[in-house]
Amino acid sequence: MINDEYFLAALRLAAGNDPIPSHVSAAARDVYGLRVPQARTAGPVECAGVRRSSGTRDDDGSHVMRFVTGGLTFDLEMTVGDGLIDVAGQVLPHPGEGTLVDVKTPHLTLTTRITHNGQFAATGLPPGWVSVVCHRPGHVPVQTMWVRIRP
Repeated sequence: MINDEYFLAALRLAAGNDPIPSHVSAAARDVYGLRVPQARTAGPVECAGVRRSSGTRDDDGSHVMRFVTGGLTFDLEMTVGDGLIDVAGQVLPHPGEGTLVDVKTPHLTLTTRITHNGQFAATGLPPGWVSVVCHRPGHVPVQTMWVRIRP
């Protein structure tokens, strides 16, 4: 015998009247707020020049990754220590004077200028999802895909 609640839920779905749960709507709004308008997304690649392949964890707990798009390469090393994440990276080729890099989590964004050789760092980030965005004067932003770093 079919449960009445299950049957009513099936009728609501069939009629298109089943409301989206509020926590799903809230999560969708939160994720939408993390986007960078008009940004190009750099995807992960494997490369012999990086100590390890994309996204692997080294013996010391660091994650080494490479992301590439639109003529830019992001080499990132994310290290977990004391429950927090430190990110050291380099953007190649040097994206030009005035370039800013955002190291983003869902709840925190740290902005820094790159050095003369394209390097940057951010420390003390909470574990979880991380993305890096490069803002070059006169160009659309370029961001890495979001990656999840666990302690």
